[in-house]
Amino acid sequence: MKRIKFDNLQYNWFFISLVLLSLFCIIFGFFEIIEFQNPKINKGISAIGHVSQAVFFSRMFWFKNYVQYNKKGIFIRIKTFFGKSISFDNVKRTELENQVITIYKNDGSRYDFNLEEIEEIDSRKLFDVINQYSS
Repeated sequence: MKRIKFDNLQYNWFFISLVLLSLFCIIFGFFEIIEFQNPKINKGISAIGHVSQAVFFSRMFWFKNYVQYNKKGIFIRIKTFFGKSISFDNVKRTELENQVITIYKNDGSRYDFNLEEIEEIDSRKLFDVINQYSS
């Protein structure tokens, strides 16, 4: 059975500080605030900032089954390269039957996510997260 990587985006101070530090490195290296004898040092500092930004924003592509959420919405990517982004304000109801989560939206459309190869604990957690934040 496969697992789902859950990523709660609400106030994770480690990632916030990583993004701020990388932005500082990019600005510091680009504007050459301190002039070093070797000009490659500023380019290296800027490169470190860019690489850390790329690592931060590519997290969702590291895992085949990935769920990213906060209190406003959820991004679900299960067994596909592209996922679905759903706002919790638009969720009417959610059903979990026969290892399939069905999310019904207010406009009448629906999303089906097949969780056959996913562990039961993760299926239940995904269902609980959607129900917790949707009204």
